[in-house]
Amino acid sequence: MAAPVLFPRHLEPSLREALADTPAIVLVGARQTGKSTLVRALIGTRFRADYVTFDDLNARAAARADPAGFLAGHAGPVILDEVQHVPELFPQIKLRVDTDRRAGMFVLTGSANVLLLPTISESLAGRSEHFTLWPLSQGELASKRESFVDALFAERLRSAEEHSDIRGDVLRRALRGGYPEIIRRTSADRRSAWFRSYTTTILQRDIRDLTQIGQPQELSRLLAIVAARVGSPLNVLDISRALGLPHVTVRRYLTILERLYFIYRVPGWSGGLNARVTHHPKAYLPDSGLLGHLMGVALPRFERDPTLAGSLVENFVVGEIERQREWNRSPTTTYHFRDATNEVDVVLERPDGAVVGIEVKAASSVGSADFKGLRALAIRAGKRFHRGVVLYTGARTVPFARNLHAVPLSALWRL
Repeated sequence: MAAPVLFPRHLEPSLREALADTPAIVLVGARQTGKSTLVRALIGTRFRADYVTFDDLNARAAARADPAGFLAGHAGPVILDEVQHVPELFPQIKLRVDTDRRAGMFVLTGSANVLLLPTISESLAGRSEHFTLWPLSQGELASKRESFVDALFAERLRSAEEHSDIRGDVLRRALRGGYPEIIRRTSADRRSAWFRSYTTTILQRDIRDLTQIGQPQELSRLLAIVAARVGSPLNVLDISRALGLPHVTVRRYLTILERLYFIYRVPGWSGGLNARVTHHPKAYLPDSGLLGHLMGVALPRFERDPTLAGSLVENFVVGEIERQREWNRSPTTTYHFRDATNEVDVVLERPDGAVVGIEVKAASSVGSADFKGLRALAIRAGKRFHRGVVLYTGARTVPFARNLHAVPLSALWRL
């Protein structure tokens, strides 16, 4: 019987489509985002499968001892949950798929990015389709499928309106975050306790299982520094000096945090295929509620401090966009733009070269100066520039030029 799903996941239709024509599905994402619940919900009248979780130490030991024999015990479709614990299975899965190309034979989930793990040499390229499950989006929380990314690339931008400014509502949404377990907790103290346990457990248990790091407290310090610098270019040398660690160690630790979905990096955009990765990337956390916890700041201070609010809201917006990219019709890649005097928080680029810029403001009013970075991006992109928007916490969509608009931030989940 399918597991109950408390919130609809917009990724589910895409997963079902992939199950119909692809031998192996890989679903990755941070712990506690609902991967196990989602894949078990797929089991029903049209898709039946065995379910094995490698959080079970007995199953993990059996698969490691005899990977071929373990798979031989599952002749039909099988869901292998937390498969990063058994890298020995991947070559055997490849062999099985090469001899049996039936669709939907394997569903693999992982709370570490299996594409980045050095212990996994077989990526299943050409045999699998990969998906990322993020914490709940605002639309999923409201049982509404968002299409903001698609709307940005439409010929005409739909207007979004609110009755009044929404700054307080946006800050509360950002601090709540989207982990399913958090939604059940109405008390800020209980949410803080959950985040504290969450970070400690992963940094102590998963780090030990997947790496040879002997001092996870150094990773905790690095994570705190990244959280404090969200929205700024990630300068490894500066962080190295702040932590008193060699820069090669900092780079390795950042990769570990990325593998475990504590952070993700957004590269710089310059418009040239060979130059996009030359700028410092920005780092964000996959959940703004987790960011607020790591910053150690409560709602009243965010309401008073525009700098802190700006970092939190930017992380919230970028995260919502990344969630929607998993299911929107417009395939896009995410960048940020920065030159000597200008910056744009988010640049979305389609495969055909069309570019949209998004600037994020926690303020409830905007002026012409807030479009300075977007105008610079438009000059750099030329005819490829499709539209620029400033997301703000005011109430109305306001045109500032033919393809430049101020848009209420709630358009993220209203459109």
